[in-house]
Amino acid sequence: MAIDIYRTQTMVAAMQLKPPRPTFLRDRYFKTSDKDIFATEDVLVEYKDEKQRKMAPAVIPLKGGIPVQRDGYKTDRITPPYIAPERPLSVDELNRKQFGETLFSKKKPAEREGAILAEDLKDMDELIDAREEWMSAKTLFENGYTMKQYADKYGEGVYEEFEIRFYDGGQNPSVYIPAKPWDSKGDAFLDDVFAMAQQLKRRGLRAADLIMGAEVAAVILKNEFLLKLLDNRSLQLAHIDPKDMPNGATSLGKVNVMGAWIEFIFYTEEIVDEDNESKPLVPHGEVCLTAPDMGKTLYGAVTQLERDEHFHTYIAKRVPQVTSDIHSSTRTLTMKSRPLTMPKFKNSAIKSKVLF
Repeated sequence: MAIDIYRTQTMVAAMQLKPPRPTFLRDRYFKTSDKDIFATEDVLVEYKDEKQRKMAPAVIPLKGGIPVQRDGYKTDRITPPYIAPERPLSVDELNRKQFGETLFSKKKPAEREGAILAEDLKDMDELIDAREEWMSAKTLFENGYTMKQYADKYGEGVYEEFEIRFYDGGQNPSVYIPAKPWDSKGDAFLDDVFAMAQQLKRRGLRAADLIMGAEVAAVILKNEFLLKLLDNRSLQLAHIDPKDMPNGATSLGKVNVMGAWIEFIFYTEEIVDEDNESKPLVPHGEVCLTAPDMGKTLYGAVTQLERDEHFHTYIAKRVPQVTSDIHSSTRTLTMKSRPLTMPKFKNSAIKSKVLF
């Protein structure tokens, strides 16, 4: 029995077997569990208030107990943004030699069809990966994000804005302003990292990773005070040992900041936006202090009309669909997803502009 490669269930199964392309920010800070993939288009966004270290009440003997409040949290029902790149496949493309084929290839169009489908599935999956990585970066550095949802052509024409903020009020409270830029002499940058870590600690949150771009990393590695710490072998104040991390990230090593070991990570990946401009995911001259698993990625279900003329709902991160136009002899592959990145606790990442 021949397998229908364009059947949605077949393509979904193929996508699940494909090893995911590493995306550093999403995979380290916004992991997804099975309970984060919803059976409805809407998802339940729940994040807890900042933790406070409260004491248990002292009670007069024989008087029972005194009620204490549970920690608060915020719940919203949100429809995640609809991400849907698509790519047409025409007879002309099936007749044309594909990448990697010999010049005088004798492959028939039907033989190329499966290979082109597999490559298109991979390409569109990576396009959505890039969008999720952008959402992860914005959640870390901006505590929310705004994206344009286009009606026709990407980057042009009519669009609606999808906006989400993980804080109350009009201004992001998770911003630290340093006294002077980090390219100044001295240990000012360590004082700033300590102050940022204390802000997280007061909220009951952990500080473990300092994320930066290449320009900030270059300044830190040239800092004379840090170099002197490395020369002091009697004190374990810094361990600089650069090593590669997934998808373009590099760990410079760990620095002991007043007793807290902070891993210094620089990340140089760029994303091409709707204006066709390549921009760094980590804003120039900025850093972000947070910890692994500070958030998660939620996915809403995708409902679509299938070739059997019935609507089907899929509970998955990626849902492909193929439609056909007999008159133009064209098939169009669309990859659909409804992702939403979010923190687990309010204000669990602090950003700072450290190079002016």
